[in-house]
Amino acid sequence: MELFYLIVFGALAVVVATMELSKNNKDRINTSSAFNSFKNNYLLVYSLMMAGDWLQGPYVYYLYTTYGFGKGDIGQLFIAGFGSSMLFGTIVGSLADKHGRKRAAVTYCITYILSCITKHSPEYRILMVGRILGGIATSLLFSAFESWLVAEHNKRGFEQQWLSITFSKAIFLGNGLVAILAGLFGNLLVGSLAMGPVAPFDAASIFLAIGMAIILSSWTENYGDPSESKDLLTQFKGAAVAIASDEKIALLGAIQSLFEGSMYTFVFLWTPALSPNGEDIPHGFIFSIFMLSSMLGSSLASRLLARASIKVESYMQIVFVISSASLLLPVITSFLVAPSKEKGGSITFAGCIQLLGFCVFEACVGLFWPSIMKMRSQYIPEEARSTIMNFFRIPLNIFVCIVLYNVDAFPITVMFGMCSAFLFLASMLQRRLLGVAERSRQDKVRELEAEPLNI
Repeated sequence: MELFYLIVFGALAVVVATMELSKNNKDRINTSSAFNSFKNNYLLVYSLMMAGDWLQGPYVYYLYTTYGFGKGDIGQLFIAGFGSSMLFGTIVGSLADKHGRKRAAVTYCITYILSCITKHSPEYRILMVGRILGGIATSLLFSAFESWLVAEHNKRGFEQQWLSITFSKAIFLGNGLVAILAGLFGNLLVGSLAMGPVAPFDAASIFLAIGMAIILSSWTENYGDPSESKDLLTQFKGAAVAIASDEKIALLGAIQSLFEGSMYTFVFLWTPALSPNGEDIPHGFIFSIFMLSSMLGSSLASRLLARASIKVESYMQIVFVISSASLLLPVITSFLVAPSKEKGGSITFAGCIQLLGFCVFEACVGLFWPSIMKMRSQYIPEEARSTIMNFFRIPLNIFVCIVLYNVDAFPITVMFGMCSAFLFLASMLQRRLLGVAERSRQDKVRELEAEPLNI
Protein backbone atom coordinates (compact mmCIF):
# COMPACT_ATOMS: atom_id res chain seq x y z
CA MET A 1 0.00 0.00 0.00
CA GLU A 2 1.29 3.43 -0.88
CA LEU A 3 2.95 5.48 1.85
CA PHE A 4 0.56 8.39 1.16
CA TYR A 5 -2.50 6.47 2.45
CA LEU A 6 -0.64 5.29 5.56
CA ILE A 7 0.54 8.83 6.37
CA VAL A 8 -3.01 10.25 6.03
CA PHE A 9 -4.51 7.43 8.12
CA GLY A 10 -1.81 7.72 10.79
CA ALA A 11 -2.04 11.50 11.02
CA LEU A 12 -5.84 11.37 11.40
CA ALA A 13 -5.61 8.60 14.02
CA VAL A 14 -3.12 10.66 16.07
CA VAL A 15 -5.27 13.80 15.86
CA VAL A 16 -8.47 11.94 16.85
CA ALA A 17 -6.74 10.19 19.76
CA THR A 18 -5.18 13.47 20.93
CA MET A 19 -8.50 15.30 20.80
CA GLU A 20 -10.27 12.59 22.81
CA LEU A 21 -7.54 12.24 25.43
CA SER A 22 -6.92 15.98 25.85
CA LYS A 23 -10.47 16.97 26.79
CA ASN A 24 -10.57 19.15 29.91
CA ASN A 25 -13.40 20.16 32.21
CA LYS A 26 -14.57 22.85 29.77
CA ASP A 27 -15.01 20.16 27.10
CA ARG A 28 -16.98 17.87 29.41
CA ILE A 29 -20.40 18.16 31.00
CA ASN A 30 -20.98 16.85 34.52
CA THR A 31 -23.82 14.32 34.47
CA SER A 32 -25.52 11.82 36.77
CA SER A 33 -24.97 8.07 37.06
CA ALA A 34 -28.58 7.48 35.99
CA PHE A 35 -27.99 9.44 32.79
CA ASN A 36 -24.72 7.61 32.09
CA SER A 37 -26.49 4.26 32.40
CA PHE A 38 -29.26 5.45 30.05
CA LYS A 39 -26.74 6.89 27.58
CA ASN A 40 -24.59 3.74 27.52
CA ASN A 41 -27.63 1.55 26.88
CA TYR A 42 -28.65 3.71 23.91
CA LEU A 43 -25.09 3.84 22.54
CA LEU A 44 -24.83 0.03 22.69
CA VAL A 45 -28.11 -0.39 20.80
CA TYR A 46 -27.29 2.34 18.28
CA SER A 47 -23.83 0.86 17.63
CA LEU A 48 -25.35 -2.58 16.98
CA MET A 49 -27.92 -1.05 14.62
CA MET A 50 -25.22 0.84 12.72
CA ALA A 51 -23.02 -2.29 12.60
CA GLY A 52 -25.90 -4.04 10.87
CA ASP A 53 -26.09 -1.18 8.37
CA TRP A 54 -22.35 -0.66 7.76
CA LEU A 55 -21.64 -4.36 7.21
CA GLN A 56 -23.99 -4.38 4.22
CA GLY A 57 -22.99 -1.13 2.50
CA PRO A 58 -19.70 -2.08 0.80
CA TYR A 59 -21.07 -5.38 -0.55
CA VAL A 60 -24.52 -4.56 -1.97
CA TYR A 61 -23.27 -3.53 -5.42
CA TYR A 62 -20.66 -6.31 -5.44
CA LEU A 63 -23.26 -8.96 -4.55
CA TYR A 64 -25.53 -7.87 -7.40
CA THR A 65 -22.64 -8.12 -9.88
CA THR A 66 -21.86 -11.68 -8.72
CA TYR A 67 -25.46 -12.57 -9.56
CA GLY A 68 -24.79 -11.33 -13.12
CA PHE A 69 -26.77 -8.08 -13.11
CA GLY A 70 -25.57 -5.11 -15.15
CA LYS A 71 -25.25 -1.46 -14.23
CA GLY A 72 -28.78 -0.60 -15.42
CA ASP A 73 -30.47 -3.34 -13.38
CA ILE A 74 -28.41 -2.50 -10.31
CA GLY A 75 -29.27 1.20 -10.70
CA GLN A 76 -32.97 0.31 -10.69
CA LEU A 77 -32.51 -1.68 -7.49
CA PHE A 78 -30.83 1.30 -5.79
CA ILE A 79 -33.54 3.68 -7.03
CA ALA A 80 -36.16 1.27 -5.62
CA GLY A 81 -34.49 1.52 -2.21
CA PHE A 82 -34.51 5.32 -2.12
CA GLY A 83 -38.01 5.44 -3.61
CA SER A 84 -39.24 3.02 -0.95
CA SER A 85 -37.70 5.19 1.77
CA MET A 86 -39.51 8.21 0.33
CA LEU A 87 -42.95 6.60 -0.10
CA PHE A 88 -43.28 4.00 2.65
CA GLY A 89 -40.79 5.47 5.11
CA THR A 90 -42.95 8.54 5.70
CA ILE A 91 -45.96 6.35 6.53
CA VAL A 92 -43.93 4.15 8.86
CA GLY A 93 -42.49 7.23 10.57
CA SER A 94 -45.99 8.51 11.28
CA LEU A 95 -46.98 5.13 12.67
CA ALA A 96 -43.98 5.39 15.02
CA ASP A 97 -45.38 8.62 16.50
CA LYS A 98 -48.82 7.06 16.92
CA HIS A 99 -48.06 3.47 17.96
CA GLY A 100 -44.70 3.87 19.67
CA ARG A 101 -41.02 4.47 18.87
CA LYS A 102 -39.86 1.27 20.61
CA ARG A 103 -42.14 -0.74 18.31
CA ALA A 104 -40.71 1.19 15.36
CA ALA A 105 -37.15 0.33 16.46
CA VAL A 106 -38.07 -3.37 16.66
CA THR A 107 -39.75 -3.08 13.25
CA TYR A 108 -36.48 -1.67 11.88
CA CYS A 109 -34.60 -4.75 13.11
CA ILE A 110 -37.14 -7.20 11.67
CA THR A 111 -37.42 -5.37 8.34
CA TYR A 112 -33.66 -5.14 7.87
CA ILE A 113 -33.14 -8.80 8.83
CA LEU A 114 -35.73 -9.79 6.20
CA SER A 115 -33.92 -7.58 3.69
CA CYS A 116 -30.65 -9.39 4.49
CA ILE A 117 -32.32 -12.79 4.00
CA THR A 118 -33.43 -11.82 0.47
CA LYS A 119 -29.75 -11.39 -0.49
CA HIS A 120 -29.43 -15.19 -0.59
CA SER A 121 -31.62 -15.28 -3.71
CA PRO A 122 -30.31 -14.44 -7.20
CA GLU A 123 -33.90 -13.74 -8.34
CA TYR A 124 -34.29 -10.11 -9.39
CA ARG A 125 -37.84 -9.81 -8.00
CA ILE A 126 -36.80 -11.07 -4.58
CA LEU A 127 -33.81 -8.72 -4.55
CA MET A 128 -36.19 -5.88 -5.44
CA VAL A 129 -38.35 -6.78 -2.42
CA GLY A 130 -35.18 -6.70 -0.33
CA ARG A 131 -34.33 -3.19 -1.55
CA ILE A 132 -37.86 -1.98 -0.75
CA LEU A 133 -37.59 -3.45 2.77
CA GLY A 134 -34.14 -1.86 3.10
CA GLY A 135 -35.55 1.55 2.14
CA ILE A 136 -38.23 1.31 4.83
CA ALA A 137 -35.61 0.24 7.37
CA THR A 138 -33.37 3.19 6.49
CA SER A 139 -36.19 5.66 7.20
CA LEU A 140 -36.78 4.03 10.58
CA LEU A 141 -33.06 4.06 11.42
CA PHE A 142 -32.81 7.82 10.89
CA SER A 143 -36.04 8.76 12.67
CA ALA A 144 -37.38 6.22 15.19
CA PHE A 145 -34.22 5.86 17.28
CA GLU A 146 -33.57 9.58 17.60
CA SER A 147 -37.25 10.24 18.34
CA TRP A 148 -37.23 7.58 21.07
CA LEU A 149 -34.03 9.00 22.56
CA VAL A 150 -35.26 12.61 22.73
CA ALA A 151 -38.65 11.67 24.20
CA GLU A 152 -37.15 9.25 26.75
CA HIS A 153 -34.43 11.75 27.72
CA ASN A 154 -37.04 14.41 28.45
CA LYS A 155 -39.41 11.94 30.15
CA ARG A 156 -36.68 10.96 32.61
CA GLY A 157 -36.03 14.61 33.47
CA PHE A 158 -32.41 14.80 32.29
CA GLU A 159 -30.96 18.21 31.45
CA GLN A 160 -31.45 19.32 27.84
CA GLN A 161 -27.73 19.99 27.30
CA TRP A 162 -26.90 16.36 28.13
CA LEU A 163 -28.57 15.31 24.88
CA SER A 164 -25.60 16.69 22.97
CA ILE A 165 -23.32 14.19 24.75
CA THR A 166 -25.38 11.24 23.53
CA PHE A 167 -25.63 12.67 20.01
CA SER A 168 -21.89 13.28 19.61
CA LYS A 169 -20.93 9.91 21.14
CA ALA A 170 -23.46 8.09 18.93
CA ILE A 171 -21.89 9.59 15.80
CA PHE A 172 -18.33 9.04 17.07
CA LEU A 173 -19.05 5.37 17.73
CA GLY A 174 -21.84 4.42 15.32
CA ASN A 175 -20.74 6.46 12.29
CA GLY A 176 -17.00 6.25 12.99
CA LEU A 177 -15.44 3.45 15.01
CA VAL A 178 -18.18 0.90 14.28
CA ALA A 179 -18.00 1.71 10.56
CA ILE A 180 -14.24 1.03 10.52
CA LEU A 181 -14.58 -2.21 12.49
CA ALA A 182 -17.50 -3.33 10.31
CA GLY A 183 -15.44 -2.69 7.18
CA LEU A 184 -12.54 -4.74 8.54
CA PHE A 185 -14.87 -7.53 9.72
CA GLY A 186 -16.65 -7.65 6.37
CA ASN A 187 -13.30 -7.82 4.59
CA LEU A 188 -12.31 -10.70 6.89
CA LEU A 189 -15.49 -12.64 6.10
CA VAL A 190 -15.40 -12.12 2.32
CA GLY A 191 -11.64 -11.99 1.74
CA SER A 192 -9.62 -13.88 4.35
CA LEU A 193 -12.25 -16.48 5.27
CA ALA A 194 -13.69 -16.66 1.71
CA MET A 195 -17.24 -17.06 3.00
CA GLY A 196 -18.76 -15.35 -0.03
CA PRO A 197 -20.44 -11.96 -0.63
CA VAL A 198 -23.57 -12.92 1.35
CA ALA A 199 -21.61 -13.45 4.60
CA PRO A 200 -21.65 -9.75 5.66
CA PHE A 201 -25.45 -9.73 5.34
CA ASP A 202 -25.75 -12.80 7.58
CA ALA A 203 -23.42 -11.15 10.12
CA ALA A 204 -25.53 -7.98 9.94
CA SER A 205 -28.65 -10.04 10.78
CA ILE A 206 -26.95 -11.38 13.91
CA PHE A 207 -26.00 -7.89 15.13
CA LEU A 208 -29.53 -6.63 14.43
CA ALA A 209 -31.05 -9.57 16.32
CA ILE A 210 -28.82 -8.90 19.36
CA GLY A 211 -29.80 -5.22 19.28
CA MET A 212 -33.48 -6.12 19.03
CA ALA A 213 -33.18 -8.37 22.11
CA ILE A 214 -31.68 -5.48 24.10
CA ILE A 215 -34.45 -3.11 22.94
CA LEU A 216 -37.18 -5.58 23.93
CA SER A 217 -35.65 -6.22 27.35
CA SER A 218 -34.54 -2.73 28.41
CA TRP A 219 -36.41 0.02 26.51
CA THR A 220 -39.73 1.52 27.61
CA GLU A 221 -42.30 2.70 25.08
CA ASN A 222 -42.91 6.35 24.25
CA TYR A 223 -45.17 8.09 21.76
CA GLY A 224 -45.59 11.31 19.83
CA ASP A 225 -49.36 11.71 19.79
CA PRO A 226 -51.08 8.38 20.62
CA SER A 227 -54.55 9.87 20.16
CA GLU A 228 -56.85 7.26 18.63
CA SER A 229 -58.82 9.98 16.84
CA LYS A 230 -55.88 10.89 14.59
CA ASP A 231 -55.46 8.86 11.42
CA LEU A 232 -52.42 8.96 9.14
CA LEU A 233 -53.82 11.72 6.94
CA THR A 234 -54.46 13.90 10.00
CA GLN A 235 -50.90 13.28 11.20
CA PHE A 236 -49.52 14.21 7.76
CA LYS A 237 -51.57 17.41 7.76
CA GLY A 238 -50.39 18.26 11.27
CA ALA A 239 -46.75 17.74 10.28
CA ALA A 240 -47.20 19.81 7.10
CA VAL A 241 -48.85 22.62 9.07
CA ALA A 242 -46.01 22.58 11.61
CA ILE A 243 -43.43 22.90 8.83
CA ALA A 244 -45.37 25.61 6.98
CA SER A 245 -46.20 27.67 10.08
CA ASP A 246 -42.75 27.60 11.71
CA GLU A 247 -39.96 29.00 9.55
CA LYS A 248 -37.34 27.40 11.80
CA ILE A 249 -38.62 23.89 11.03
CA ALA A 250 -38.88 24.63 7.30
CA LEU A 251 -35.33 26.01 7.21
CA LEU A 252 -34.02 23.02 9.17
CA GLY A 253 -35.65 20.63 6.69
CA ALA A 254 -34.19 22.46 3.70
CA ILE A 255 -30.71 22.53 5.27
CA GLN A 256 -30.85 18.81 6.07
CA SER A 257 -32.00 17.88 2.55
CA LEU A 258 -29.31 20.00 0.88
CA PHE A 259 -26.49 18.58 3.01
CA GLU A 260 -27.60 14.95 2.99
CA GLY A 261 -28.36 15.10 -0.73
CA SER A 262 -24.81 16.30 -1.38
CA MET A 263 -23.45 13.67 1.02
CA TYR A 264 -25.21 10.74 -0.69
CA THR A 265 -24.16 12.06 -4.10
CA PHE A 266 -20.55 12.17 -2.84
CA VAL A 267 -20.83 8.46 -1.96
CA PHE A 268 -21.37 7.68 -5.65
CA LEU A 269 -18.75 10.13 -6.92
CA TRP A 270 -15.62 9.70 -4.80
CA THR A 271 -14.46 6.47 -6.46
CA PRO A 272 -14.51 7.77 -10.08
CA ALA A 273 -13.05 11.08 -8.85
CA LEU A 274 -10.00 9.37 -7.32
CA SER A 275 -9.55 6.85 -10.14
CA PRO A 276 -10.74 8.50 -13.39
CA ASN A 277 -8.47 6.27 -15.50
CA GLY A 278 -8.92 3.07 -13.55
CA GLU A 279 -6.14 3.83 -11.06
CA ASP A 280 -5.63 1.12 -8.47
CA ILE A 281 -6.90 2.58 -5.18
CA PRO A 282 -7.54 0.69 -1.89
CA HIS A 283 -11.27 1.32 -1.51
CA GLY A 284 -11.56 -0.29 1.92
CA PHE A 285 -8.61 1.62 3.35
CA ILE A 286 -9.84 4.92 1.91
CA PHE A 287 -13.25 4.20 3.47
CA SER A 288 -11.48 3.78 6.84
CA ILE A 289 -9.70 7.11 6.28
CA PHE A 290 -13.06 8.78 5.63
CA MET A 291 -14.54 7.28 8.80
CA LEU A 292 -11.56 8.50 10.85
CA SER A 293 -12.20 11.97 9.42
CA SER A 294 -15.84 11.67 10.48
CA MET A 295 -14.72 10.68 14.00
CA LEU A 296 -12.52 13.80 14.06
CA GLY A 297 -15.56 15.94 13.20
CA SER A 298 -17.80 14.32 15.83
CA SER A 299 -15.06 14.71 18.46
CA LEU A 300 -14.84 18.43 17.63
CA ALA A 301 -18.66 18.65 17.74
CA SER A 302 -18.71 17.23 21.28
CA ARG A 303 -16.36 20.03 22.39
CA LEU A 304 -18.46 22.72 20.72
CA LEU A 305 -21.78 21.38 22.00
CA ALA A 306 -20.41 21.15 25.56
CA ARG A 307 -19.98 24.95 25.68
CA ALA A 308 -23.21 26.80 26.32
CA SER A 309 -21.69 30.04 25.00
CA ILE A 310 -21.29 28.58 21.49
CA LYS A 311 -24.49 28.36 19.46
CA VAL A 312 -24.87 25.41 17.13
CA GLU A 313 -26.73 27.62 14.62
CA SER A 314 -23.68 29.89 14.47
CA TYR A 315 -20.80 27.48 13.91
CA MET A 316 -22.75 25.35 11.42
CA GLN A 317 -22.59 28.26 8.95
CA ILE A 318 -18.81 27.83 8.88
CA VAL A 319 -19.10 24.04 8.59
CA PHE A 320 -21.30 24.34 5.48
CA VAL A 321 -18.95 26.87 3.84
CA ILE A 322 -15.94 24.59 4.46
CA SER A 323 -17.80 21.54 3.15
CA SER A 324 -18.79 23.52 0.04
CA ALA A 325 -15.15 24.47 -0.59
CA SER A 326 -13.96 20.87 -0.07
CA LEU A 327 -16.29 19.50 -2.76
CA LEU A 328 -15.24 22.26 -5.14
CA LEU A 329 -11.68 20.84 -5.18
CA PRO A 330 -12.33 18.33 -8.02
CA VAL A 331 -13.55 21.23 -10.17
CA ILE A 332 -10.50 23.37 -9.32
CA THR A 333 -7.99 20.55 -9.88
CA SER A 334 -9.54 19.78 -13.27
CA PHE A 335 -8.46 23.29 -14.38
CA LEU A 336 -5.14 23.59 -12.57
CA VAL A 337 -3.72 20.06 -12.87
CA ALA A 338 -3.24 18.44 -16.28
CA PRO A 339 -5.24 15.17 -16.43
CA SER A 340 -3.29 11.95 -16.73
CA LYS A 341 -3.84 9.91 -19.89
CA GLU A 342 -2.25 6.73 -18.58
CA LYS A 343 -4.58 3.87 -17.74
CA GLY A 344 -4.22 2.15 -14.38
CA GLY A 345 -1.28 2.79 -12.09
CA SER A 346 -1.43 4.45 -8.67
CA ILE A 347 -3.37 7.52 -7.52
CA THR A 348 -2.37 10.76 -9.27
CA PHE A 349 -1.25 14.05 -7.70
CA ALA A 350 -4.70 15.51 -8.38
CA GLY A 351 -6.22 12.44 -6.72
CA CYS A 352 -4.08 13.01 -3.60
CA ILE A 353 -5.26 16.61 -3.34
CA GLN A 354 -8.87 15.55 -3.80
CA LEU A 355 -8.53 12.81 -1.16
CA LEU A 356 -7.38 15.38 1.39
CA GLY A 357 -10.32 17.60 0.44
CA PHE A 358 -12.69 14.64 0.82
CA CYS A 359 -11.28 14.04 4.32
CA VAL A 360 -12.23 17.63 5.18
CA PHE A 361 -15.74 16.99 3.84
CA GLU A 362 -16.07 13.81 5.95
CA ALA A 363 -14.95 15.77 9.01
CA CYS A 364 -17.79 18.20 8.22
CA VAL A 365 -20.15 15.19 8.04
CA GLY A 366 -18.99 14.18 11.52
CA LEU A 367 -19.77 17.70 12.74
CA PHE A 368 -23.10 17.81 10.92
CA TRP A 369 -24.81 14.78 12.46
CA PRO A 370 -24.72 15.62 16.19
CA SER A 371 -25.33 19.30 15.40
CA ILE A 372 -28.42 18.69 13.24
CA MET A 373 -29.70 16.26 15.89
CA LYS A 374 -29.31 18.99 18.50
CA MET A 375 -31.22 21.50 16.36
CA ARG A 376 -33.97 18.96 15.61
CA SER A 377 -34.39 18.31 19.35
CA GLN A 378 -34.87 22.07 19.85
CA TYR A 379 -37.22 22.93 17.00
CA ILE A 380 -39.29 19.86 16.03
CA PRO A 381 -42.45 19.36 18.15
CA GLU A 382 -42.50 16.08 20.10
CA GLU A 383 -45.99 14.99 19.00
CA ALA A 384 -44.97 14.66 15.33
CA ARG A 385 -41.19 14.21 15.57
CA SER A 386 -40.84 11.00 13.50
CA THR A 387 -43.38 12.19 10.91
CA ILE A 388 -41.63 15.53 10.35
CA MET A 389 -38.17 13.92 10.26
CA ASN A 390 -39.34 11.58 7.50
CA PHE A 391 -40.96 14.52 5.68
CA PHE A 392 -37.46 16.02 5.58
CA ARG A 393 -36.24 12.89 3.78
CA ILE A 394 -38.75 13.20 0.90
CA PRO A 395 -36.84 15.89 -1.09
CA LEU A 396 -33.59 14.11 -0.17
CA ASN A 397 -34.76 10.82 -1.68
CA ILE A 398 -36.16 12.54 -4.78
CA PHE A 399 -32.82 14.29 -5.28
CA VAL A 400 -30.78 11.08 -4.89
CA CYS A 401 -33.08 9.17 -7.28
CA ILE A 402 -32.65 11.89 -9.92
CA VAL A 403 -28.86 11.84 -9.45
CA LEU A 404 -28.74 8.04 -9.71
CA TYR A 405 -30.87 8.07 -12.85
CA ASN A 406 -28.72 10.74 -14.53
CA VAL A 407 -25.32 9.88 -13.06
CA ASP A 408 -23.84 9.23 -16.53
CA ALA A 409 -25.48 12.26 -18.17
CA PHE A 410 -23.19 14.91 -16.66
CA PRO A 411 -19.40 15.19 -16.21
CA ILE A 412 -18.23 14.46 -12.70
CA THR A 413 -17.00 18.04 -12.24
CA VAL A 414 -20.53 19.32 -12.91
CA MET A 415 -21.90 16.97 -10.24
CA PHE A 416 -19.33 18.15 -7.69
CA GLY A 417 -20.00 21.78 -8.62
CA MET A 418 -23.72 21.22 -8.05
CA CYS A 419 -23.07 19.67 -4.62
CA SER A 420 -20.77 22.56 -3.69
CA ALA A 421 -23.48 25.06 -4.67
CA PHE A 422 -26.08 23.19 -2.59
CA LEU A 423 -23.79 23.26 0.44
CA PHE A 424 -23.16 26.99 0.04
CA LEU A 425 -26.92 27.50 -0.15
CA ALA A 426 -27.22 25.47 3.07
CA SER A 427 -24.83 27.93 4.75
CA MET A 428 -27.04 30.83 3.65
CA LEU A 429 -30.14 29.11 5.01
CA GLN A 430 -28.27 28.35 8.24
CA ARG A 431 -27.52 32.07 8.58
CA ARG A 432 -31.21 32.77 8.11
CA LEU A 433 -32.07 30.13 10.75
CA LEU A 434 -29.71 31.80 13.23
CA GLY A 435 -31.47 35.14 12.72
CA VAL A 436 -34.98 33.67 13.02
CA ALA A 437 -34.05 31.67 16.13
CA GLU A 438 -32.48 34.72 17.75
CA ARG A 439 -35.59 36.82 17.11
CA SER A 440 -37.76 34.02 18.51
CA ARG A 441 -35.67 33.93 21.71
CA GLN A 442 -35.90 37.71 22.08
CA ASP A 443 -39.69 37.58 21.63
CA LYS A 444 -39.97 34.96 24.37
CA VAL A 445 -37.84 37.08 26.71
CA ARG A 446 -40.05 40.12 26.07
CA GLU A 447 -43.18 38.02 26.72
CA LEU A 448 -41.75 36.80 30.04
CA GLU A 449 -40.81 40.35 31.05
CA ALA A 450 -44.30 41.59 30.17
CA GLU A 451 -46.16 38.87 32.10
CA PRO A 452 -46.08 40.60 35.54
CA LEU A 453 -47.64 43.71 33.98
CA ASN A 454 -50.66 41.69 32.84
CA ILE A 455 -51.45 40.32 36.29
